[in-house]
Amino acid sequence: MKPKPFLLLLLLLLLQLNYLFHLADSKPHLVPSDPSQLASWVAHSMRSSSPSSQGTDGDQRLSAAESGRPRVIRVAKSEPADFGTVTEAISSIPEGNTRRTVVWIGGGVYWEKITVGSGKPFVTLYGDPADRPRIVFNATASQYGTVYSATVAVESDYFMAVNVIFENAAPMPEINSKGSQAVAMRISGDKAAFYSCDFLGFQDTLCDSQGRHLFMDSYVRGTVDFIFGNGTSLYLNVTIESVAEETGVITAQAREKEGETSGFSFLHCTIRGATKDYTTYLGRAWRERSRVVFAYTFMPAVINPAGWYSVGSTPNPNQSVYYGEYKCKGPGAIPSGRVSYAKLLTDEEASPFLSMTFINGHKWLLPPPRLTTTFSTSSYNR
Repeated sequence: MKPKPFLLLLLLLLLQLNYLFHLADSKPHLVPSDPSQLASWVAHSMRSSSPSSQGTDGDQRLSAAESGRPRVIRVAKSEPADFGTVTEAISSIPEGNTRRTVVWIGGGVYWEKITVGSGKPFVTLYGDPADRPRIVFNATASQYGTVYSATVAVESDYFMAVNVIFENAAPMPEINSKGSQAVAMRISGDKAAFYSCDFLGFQDTLCDSQGRHLFMDSYVRGTVDFIFGNGTSLYLNVTIESVAEETGVITAQAREKEGETSGFSFLHCTIRGATKDYTTYLGRAWRERSRVVFAYTFMPAVINPAGWYSVGSTPNPNQSVYYGEYKCKGPGAIPSGRVSYAKLLTDEEASPFLSMTFINGHKWLLPPPRLTTTFSTSSYNR
């Protein structure tokens, strides 16, 4: 018996609708221009990385780590807790960890120098938003080397920090001083997220070394090259404050080759300046193919009209670096005075930098945990 023509037409129509549905779903969801819609955009962009919705294309290692109840370790300065230091809590996590482990840190100042080694993935540092813990040290490059001066260094994958202040308390260096770089946080692991965190320092505050990262609702303070490295990172609703007394530079991105996917994308950020006008630049090249984009970002008069600093390790920045700006606002965002190699991006050129697909976040990014009740009698919810 032959199928009736209208059934064939119906089948073809359904197949076409299914194709169009998947085609539309596969397109990146671009960040909205309205900042009031950011929260829902982020929730939608990370929804597919929820363990319950993992498919064959998902991150199975992450799914397994998040499938059961996590281990919660409490750290406090005075009240009853599992440990009195963050270092002790990290040491208690086994090598080859396969389970989400939340280190809940009570309020106060923790004078420690911490490394989360590569063998300890799935670690979350969590602080109370009403009493955020501050992890502080004062190491400098002259003592340890730049990347090893970090107050907290994270070398493991799937790291998360929520409501934590990371600080390098080394004093503000004098102009042209050597060995004074002082890192507050170095993130070298892949698939890391920072929510509502502060990064405090002066030169080389945040070492965004390598891997895919999200920084959201956070604050970074510094003077020169204070967001640097070869990471592939989205900075979303981040306040960036230059406190340079003379020339300041926000970024020093270290992409080396054309085929590398690394770069920094700043979306809906706010730049602030605590010093005189025109003293701070958006970035300079640490390596030849440096790539940085600012979109929907407020730039005050502290930003130099040239925008980007021309002196660096790149002999011909006009042909190698990728410095883009897209729909930014403020007196420091006027394009007319920009260096020749700065790009005022079109919609099409900006698109790759305006989506979670820039960091493949739609496959791994998870929201911060929700720890309820009190510090001493906590419970955990995703």
